[in-house]
Amino acid sequence: MTASTREPIRSTKRVLTPEERISEVLFGLIMVITFTGSLSVAEAGRDDIRTMLIGALGCNLAWGIIDAVLYLMGCLAEKGRAVKVFRAVRGAADPQAAMRIIAGALPTVVASILEPQELKAIHERLVKLPEPPHFVRLAKEDWLGALGVFLLVVLSTFPVTIPFILMHEASRAMRVSNLIAIAMLAALGYAFGRCVGRSPWVHAVVMVVLGGALVALTIALGG
Repeated sequence: MTASTREPIRSTKRVLTPEERISEVLFGLIMVITFTGSLSVAEAGRDDIRTMLIGALGCNLAWGIIDAVLYLMGCLAEKGRAVKVFRAVRGAADPQAAMRIIAGALPTVVASILEPQELKAIHERLVKLPEPPHFVRLAKEDWLGALGVFLLVVLSTFPVTIPFILMHEASRAMRVSNLIAIAMLAALGYAFGRCVGRSPWVHAVVMVVLGGALVALTIALGG
């Protein structure tokens, strides 16, 4: 196979990384537990439960939109940094300065194993590329990522609130809701442990404790 017929290697990067998905679900889950945890089941009637459900859904809808906008801002910032690095490489005073800029833009592990000849080859290929656009734009993947962020935050509302919809006894609904919340926190911790290469079960326990502490702190601060 010649160089002219060789297919380019495509990136396998997902729209949202597993860590980003875990973070968004955790954020939405903590927000909804804040609402359910502040409900006094001894005095709560159906109107109180309805108000809590509306508040929890409305809160996560709002934060889902805010998080999605922040995600898009992050995408623009990342693209802007890439263009700045590209222009800095092209405008470098000498090849050595350009190679230092390239090495600084790469992950530390990757930069540490590249030889000067390899950095020089990257520099030569970058110089041959056309001029970058004056304004960075969001791509389809960015919008899909923002939609994913919104949906993860909003959908995390329902598992914890469904017991209050299906059960008429508030105390029983609270117990089931808490069990679901604990199970979700443990699952998120387990998944995070696998992502970082640590013990999933230890992280499952830590996430339950950390989630409970964050909820208690949010309620105490009036969140």
